[in-house]
Amino acid sequence: MEPWRLKLTLWGVRGSIPTPDIRCLGYGGNTTCIEIQTPDNDIVIFDAGTGIRALGTQLQADGAAKGKHPIHIFFTHFHWDHIQGLPFFVPLFDRERSVCFYSSAYSAPLAESLEGEMSRPYFPVDLQSAGAKQDFVDIGSNPIRVGSLTVHPFQVNHPQGACGYRIEAGGAAIVFAPDREHGHPRLDSVLREYCQDVDFLIHDAQFTLEEYTRFKGWGHSNWCEAVNAAKDCGAKHLILFHHDPNHFDPQVTEIVNKARCQFPDTLAAAEGWEITL
Repeated sequence: MEPWRLKLTLWGVRGSIPTPDIRCLGYGGNTTCIEIQTPDNDIVIFDAGTGIRALGTQLQADGAAKGKHPIHIFFTHFHWDHIQGLPFFVPLFDRERSVCFYSSAYSAPLAESLEGEMSRPYFPVDLQSAGAKQDFVDIGSNPIRVGSLTVHPFQVNHPQGACGYRIEAGGAAIVFAPDREHGHPRLDSVLREYCQDVDFLIHDAQFTLEEYTRFKGWGHSNWCEAVNAAKDCGAKHLILFHHDPNHFDPQVTEIVNKARCQFPDTLAAAEGWEITL
């Protein structure tokens, strides 16, 4: 059996707002959160939408058995659907835990943004009182090492600023670009540069082609742009992500089937998936 280099788990795949609707259970209704683990038990999380709540519960259960390893949380930006699960992330309240937060040069100030979310009158416990040891790291525009992972931030076109990340370990590579609108020539080129020959491209596909004509400028792509990016950069697999809250399971399935006609190795992100590379 070949050794694995990283394990990707999807905990939240929905955009904009949680959709706890029975018609969304096939793909999931929690907002953006993915986890990457390494064989050395590095725990690296990208975004803290409502999906991070269940992840935190799982990490606490694992910690009781395997030890409470440090937790690293990277943010693409601080729009509500990417941070709203953080106040309910149980390890944050564990005094035996260490949590390190990261953000890039392409979004809002890190500590100020997270502290504001948990300040009066929005939440009864402020961030600094949560219990876990906390560190805040502004990585600017530079890559950073976390255990065996190298994380590269890159700028994407999104209102008020955001970034994507290229995550590498042992020759395996994943690009996470959950909120990104095409049509900005320089940043379209930047995305393709960072996506070259990636194993999995996790890409914003919130809108259909018809919807995009009405929502142009809102900061999101349609599935066709996700396909074009995957083709242009030689991605091995494409994962359509950030499903619209108005898209129920049949509509998401219809979108992924259309995308597969142009790029066969396409999947629609679903909560609970685990992918090992």
